[in-house]
Order: sequence, then C-alpha cells, then structure tokens
Amino acid sequence: MKDSTTKRKPSGERAARKRTAIIGAAREQFLRHGFGVGMDQIATEAGVSKVTIYNHFDGKEDLFTEVVGDALEQALGDSARAMDRRLAADEDIRDVLVAAAHGWVEGIAQDEVLALRALIAAESHRFPQLGRAWRAQGPDRFAEPLAVALRRCEDLDIPDMQVAILQFYALVLYPHIVHSGYGERLAPDLAERLVQRGVDMFLSYYRTPGGAGRTG
Repeated sequence: MKDSTTKRKPSGERAARKRTAIIGAAREQFLRHGFGVGMDQIATEAGVSKVTIYNHFDGKEDLFTEVVGDALEQALGDSARAMDRRLAADEDIRDVLVAAAHGWVEGIAQDEVLALRALIAAESHRFPQLGRAWRAQGPDRFAEPLAVALRRCEDLDIPDMQVAILQFYALVLYPHIVHSGYGERLAPDLAERLVQRGVDMFLSYYRTPGGAGRTG
C-alpha cells in the first residue's frame, strides 16, 4: 500500500526547469558559503520562493545530496559511459584502465568537485548520508563494471576484488584528493605519470605469467 504521507514532487517541464535552477543556485551558494548557507539565500539565487524549494526537496541535506549527484554526473557521467563502450568492445585491459583513470582525474580533480568533497568531509559526522551519496555517485559507480572487466580478463588473478579496486583508486586518483586537502594541485605531467605507472604497477602485480591483458 502506498504511503499517503509521501510528498508528491512537482513534475513537468516548468518544474524541471525550476529544479535545475535550484540545484545550480544551491551548488554556487554551498561552494561560496558552506553548508550553513540559508535556504532563503538559495531561493533568491535561484529566483524562486523558499516554498518552491521545499516542494522539490525535503530539506537542505536532501538538496545538497542532489547537488553532489548532479556535480558528479557532470564530472564522471561521460567517463562512465565511455568505459562501458570500451568494455563492450573488448579492448585491451590496460587501455581501459588508462582511459578510466584519465576520466576520473579529469572529473574528480576539478576545483568545484573537490570543494564539494571537502564540504562533505566537514559535515559527514552530522550527515553520514552525504558521504554515502559521494561514494555512490563518485568512483564507486565504476566499481562493478570495472570488477566485471577484471574478472573477464583471463590473464589476471585477483583473489580480493574489493581490495584490488581500492588499490587501483589509490594509485591513480586518491593522490589528487589528498593534495587538494593541502590546497595544492598535482602538476599535469606528474598526474600523467601516476596514471601510466599506476596502471602498470596494478597489472604487474595481478597479471599471471605470460598474460596478454585482453578483457575477453
């Protein structure tokens, strides 16, 4: 039986435009003022009433979660779809991993995305679901298709896939996140060396002797 207390969200093209405007305004205000920004400020920036915001979102936490999801979709959506196409084409596993790493770095290492992550880290003790939203919409969205590809590669022997994927993230992506906490960005040439050598280290560790590295 459907819960009669569930709020029905506005629908239609006009509602979609307002929702997009609210998310865009909220993203700008959160980045400028932090999670403590008032909903009145967000409403003014979006050109809507505060009531309209609450018609679309359950509260600030819900709105921030949507902002995170929208930002990560913009940052990583194309990369995720490109990886799916590469996997379907049965490309060399090294090419798949290098391309995926490039996409992650290009998306996650954007200043705005890293700033949102810093906000999530600051608020995670109060709102742990913000961290879960980041993980679900961030690199974790690649975990399952990546695991499928690695399992299909007969030249690799990976006894613990969860550990392996975390190791791969640590080699090519996490240094950018760590350095962003110091207010620094890795130089492009260093980022490229991390990708190329990180992929080679990963494959060298898990590859069986004489393995060629195709996904099929």
